[in-house]
Formats: sequence, C-alpha cells, structure tokens
Amino acid sequence: MSSDYNTKPWLKMYDDGVPPNVNFDDKNLCDYFKRTVNKFPGRDSLIYQGKRIKYSELDQMVNRFAACLKDFGIKKGDSVAILLPNLVSCVVSYFAILKTGAVVVMNNPLYSDVELEHQFKDSGAKVLITLDLLAKRMVDLREKTSIKQIVYASIGDYLPFPKNLLFPLVGKKKKLTVDVKPAVDLYAWKDLINKYEPLEETVKLSMDDTAMYQYTGGTTGVSKGAVLTHGNLSRQLQQIHAWMTDVNDIDKEIMLGALPFFHVMGLTCSMNNAIFMGWTTVLVPKPQPDQLIEALSKFKPTIAPLVPTMFIGILNHPKIDELDLSSIKTCVSGSAPLAVDVIKSFEEKTGSIIVEAFGMTETSPSTHCNPLGEGKRKVGSVGTPLPNTECKVVSLNDGETEVPVGEAGELMVRGPQVMAGYHNMPSETSATMTDDKWLHTGDIVKMDEDGFFFIVDRMKDMIISGGFNVYPRDIDEVLFEHPKVQEACSIGVPHPTRGEQIKAFVVLIDGASADEKEFIEYCATKLANYKLPTEIEFRGELPKTNVGKILRKDLREEELQRRSLN
Repeated sequence: MSSDYNTKPWLKMYDDGVPPNVNFDDKNLCDYFKRTVNKFPGRDSLIYQGKRIKYSELDQMVNRFAACLKDFGIKKGDSVAILLPNLVSCVVSYFAILKTGAVVVMNNPLYSDVELEHQFKDSGAKVLITLDLLAKRMVDLREKTSIKQIVYASIGDYLPFPKNLLFPLVGKKKKLTVDVKPAVDLYAWKDLINKYEPLEETVKLSMDDTAMYQYTGGTTGVSKGAVLTHGNLSRQLQQIHAWMTDVNDIDKEIMLGALPFFHVMGLTCSMNNAIFMGWTTVLVPKPQPDQLIEALSKFKPTIAPLVPTMFIGILNHPKIDELDLSSIKTCVSGSAPLAVDVIKSFEEKTGSIIVEAFGMTETSPSTHCNPLGEGKRKVGSVGTPLPNTECKVVSLNDGETEVPVGEAGELMVRGPQVMAGYHNMPSETSATMTDDKWLHTGDIVKMDEDGFFFIVDRMKDMIISGGFNVYPRDIDEVLFEHPKVQEACSIGVPHPTRGEQIKAFVVLIDGASADEKEFIEYCATKLANYKLPTEIEFRGELPKTNVGKILRKDLREEELQRRSLN
C-alpha cells in the first residue's frame, strides 16, 4: 500500500483522548441494553408524545415480547421484519428480536408492496410487526411471503393522559388509526404485551452471528440486504463512543430520535447509541418541521442527529425566532451535503456545533466524521476515518491503483463495522468486497494532506459528456449557491454526438421566479463549458428518500421514459 494512506495522516487531527484503535469489548447489543437497564432502571429511556418510559419498564416490555416471539416459534437465525416508524413498539421489537437470537429486518413503511414483497421474501421473514394503518395491506401481501404471524401496533399506543382517551376519536378523523378487521394470526400489539410473562433468558450470541439484514435504500436498483453481524453493530457503537469525547463524561444526555430507525443512520446514531450510553430518546415518528419544533422546544434534546432537509425545515419554520433551542449541543449531519449557510445559521440559532459525517448501509453506517473539537472541523468535508477504520482512494479506471493525495478516485474502506456481505447475493458481494475485506463504496472522493475526505460524487451518477467526466454534484453545488434556489439536482441525458448532455432540475424558494436562460447564463459564470446544463426544468418538489436524499436515479428514469415516448 502507498504510504499516503498507510501512514493514516488523519490520526494527527483526532481530538485529544480519541484513540487510533479501540480495545473492543466482545459485548453485543443485548449485553449493553441489560447493562444500561441495571445501571439506570429509573431513568427515562423513551419519551413519546410526553409519555415517559423508564428503562426498567422498557426491559419488561422487551422481555414480554421476546416471550411472544418464542411462543410464535421464532428461533435463533430466523428472520423477523419490522415495518414501523419511530414508536415505542419499534424499539421494543428490535431488542426482543435480538434477545431471541433472531435476525432483525428493518423495512420502510413508505415502500410499495412490490418493494416490501422483495425484502420479506429475500429475508425469509417469519413474523411481521407493523402499523394498524398498514395491517390490511400486509395481510393481503402475506400469502406471497414466508410470514405467518402479523402484529400491529398503533400510533395511539403509549400516549399519555388525556391524549390516550381522545386518540380513538381524533385519530380516526385525522386518519392516524383505523379499525383492523380480524384475520388468522393477526394480533394487536398491546394484547400480546399484556398476555405474556417476561422472558429473562437471552439466547447465547457470538460476534459473528447475524444481527440484521439491513436493506439498501432506493437510490441504486434492486434493494440488497447488507448482513450486519452483532460484532459490526457493537464495535460501531464502541467506535462512536470513543469519538464523542466531549459527551462521554456527561452523565445524561437527551437524544432526538427523529431520523427513522428503519434507516441505518437513525438506528445506530440515535436509537442504539442512546441505549448504549443510557440516555433518554425523544421519539419523533413523523419528522416534519412542526413535529421537530415541538420535540425540540418541549423536551430539550441535547444531541440531534439530522439530515439536511430537517435542518432546513427547522430554520424555515415560522416560529423559529420565538423558540429557545439552546439545549442542543451537538448535531450530526449525514445522508447528503449540508450547505455552509445552513450550518452557520443553525449553529448561530442554537449555539450547537454541526459535524458532517459519512457512512453507508454496508458499514453500520459510520466510517468518517469530523472531529468535535474546536477549530478542527473542515466545512465541506465528511471528516476523517473513525478509529480502527482503514481508507484508501483508488483509480476509477482499474479500482485498484491508489491515487495521490488530492486526486479524485473511489473510496475503499475496511474496518470492524463493514458488513459480512449481501444476503443471498454472492456475486454482488464479490463485486463489492475484496478477499481481504476492503469495501468498494462507489463514492468518488479526494483526501487532503490532513487526512480529511471530501465527497466528489457517486460513481454511478457520473456523466460522460463529449469525453469529459462530469460530476453532477459540481453542478448541483453551483445551483445551490443561487439565491433563488431551494433544491437542485443534475443528471445526464442522451445526446446524439456528445454521448450525454446535462439537465438540471430546480426547486425555487417560495415567491421566486426565473427562466431557463437566466440559470444557464448564471452557470456559465461558474462552470467550464463542458459542464454547463443545456436544459433546466423547474419543479415544485424533487423525489427524495425517507431521509431527504434526492433520488437522482428516479429523475433520470423519468426523463429517459419521457424521451422514449416523444
């Protein structure tokens, strides 16, 4: 290996007290959950709409649902699917499944039946925990899968008084709940929790046992199930713990649980991290601006992992100037680039610091993060590799030759948080991971002399126009700088002589107006000719994933389909 990456220049940028390598404990998430319960039984584990659930109560619910799963016939190695937003039942189900030695399969409630059918069948899920609003659909879908029992929870479960009394009526009017028609092997969540006595025993687990099939997001083709082991998840939490030196000595923090737990960033950085540390998590099932503002103002979280759309939504909220958000100390941003002006505005409003990070479903998810220490962050960078994480940047031509510092290439990573492979996809695994466990990320990056990494673009998004490589992110960032632009996304579209030309989709801020000519002329002042968009389409909104990442793939498919019909 070239000395550029082997010497790990990033180590000199670590905050004081962050080790280059963590001496890992071989404890799994169930061990850490029990450790926290024993240490802080009377502490609030979850706050849901004002309802406070202590760690001792959470433990009882986990043990009761584990007994239910055992009665359903679930054994070590079986798969159990969760299709829920950030509810109490989601947290309980997750740890109950792990306790039985089964494999957790997290699913996005916004997915279509076709997407869910693929994930249920691929994972071999035998039990599904879902929402009453989805129960009828899931009963109909069940016959195409291996699922036998379906358990449905409600947004109204665990509401505090008097909300719990009003919800049956108000919830139906607002379409937040429905009456569920009885069916074979269909059960209400609270009925089961009340039925079973707690199961204290936890199945013996090794670090190499599979804990989850975490399916990749909807940005690149067929969803793949990343096999995350108990070792992956445990060591990732220990890496994060070692990194957060400024909060590790604080006895109690309050975590904002707004990122969806069915997404690996929310799962690890919010839910599991808080339980590992013994903190309280404020559950936000629907992380829209109103709900985020309510959670921030009422429950005063101190740590807030968020994605760019959430930061922007909070800052643009009409009540923002009336609120005291000074409780927030640390924010982590991931999923997509965060504009510099958003970082400055949010930090000024809250007094917090925002650190940008990088990760993937395949890496549990975090591989990089900016240091938390004063003056060490680099705006626009995803930071440096975490402890025990190796990185290198390789040629886009052969995927092997290391490129010099400062040159763009594909990021490869290796570490204890990297998945074991893709479930049921050996060819995909071998194409993504080398024999010596280096993972091809598919991200084009540059590393500077201090070991900070900067994302250039996704390899699959690269546009080849007139023989030149064009990174759409370069164009997006120029468009984002325009004062009239709220969102932007560029794609390559077919061109008869140049191979591809560039089309940009733009969402204007409220009240703004513009035309295509204005924007192309603006881009001409900032970009080389071969990077210039030839078409601009203005839209009211752009398609996004559940965590706010713009779906460039969807825009490209829409455009290709439109052109094929013309």
